Amino acid sequence: MALLEVSDLSVVFARKGERPVNAVDGVSFSIDAGEVVGLVGESGCGKSVTSLAIMGLLPPRGVRIGGRAEFDGMNLLELDQTSLRDIRGRDVAMIFQDPLSSLNPVVPIGVQVTEVLERHRGMKGELARREAASLLDRVGIPDPNRRLKEYPHQLSGGMRQRALIAMAVACAPRLLIADEPTTALDVTIQAQILELLKELVRDSGTALLMITHDLGVVAGMCETINVLYAGRVVETAPRRVLFREHKHPYTVGLLGSIPRLDSPRGERLTPITGSMRDVLPWSEGCAFTPRCFNAVDACVGEPPALLHETSTHAFRCVNPVREREVAAK
Repeated sequence: MALLEVSDLSVVFARKGERPVNAVDGVSFSIDAGEVVGLVGESGCGKSVTSLAIMGLLPPRGVRIGGRAEFDGMNLLELDQTSLRDIRGRDVAMIFQDPLSSLNPVVPIGVQVTEVLERHRGMKGELARREAASLLDRVGIPDPNRRLKEYPHQLSGGMRQRALIAMAVACAPRLLIADEPTTALDVTIQAQILELLKELVRDSGTALLMITHDLGVVAGMCETINVLYAGRVVETAPRRVLFREHKHPYTVGLLGSIPRLDSPRGERLTPITGSMRDVLPWSEGCAFTPRCFNAVDACVGEPPALLHETSTHAFRCVNPVREREVAAK
């Protein structure tokens, strides 16, 4: 059995007097121990909401959550907040997207790291401080004893992200969720952060859910990739299969938007037309239809089923893209 098995997860934001929004609409995927799985898509496709639902971090009011998120036999969606607080940080941890807003600006870094150690590992005083310094050193922060006394605004963006990672791995969690961990970092720091995450997975056997819009990141990190659009998984496959034999037009569009070193000089990128607001409700057909270069009449009417090309490669499309069509785009 997988370490984390997400089945038909749905999240609906329903405020009084407003039209309900299906932010996540039947998402399913699994992660084994020591595996790196990617959740990829544009901003607004439901990636972060999926992770927040799994972690139990969505607000209690105005939100309806359905489906299952089985972690080691427990459905995280059914646990009360006390049980979730025991699991969060100890067994399941999360690296948030923006370290500046995720860290408390008026509390020193050392206090924020030692709080995790005190809560889940029972460490106190000098023992907790030494362990916190060791964690900062492990994630590559120089002069960790001095940094423990500093506030988030005194650290660079890369150091703040490393501090968040140190807090996330303090209890050697079995599952780590990284939500856009390299956003707003320059490419050199991005590479360092990704290499650090690789080392953590390799050394500790932690399962990693990598959430990103950057297919270049998942190409070097993930074993399995799930492409998300309008709250549903539209294609899932092992990394090499997805990059070589992708079928869904949205996956084609994402890949066509990435600069390539081997592209002919002067060749322009091919953007996906429209935006995430240009969607068709899944109840009326494929949500990607208004933006799809491969749309046909059958795309409207019934919602497309998830078709299995192989046991590990599936896509949600009635008119999948073939090799020669991919080459022409």
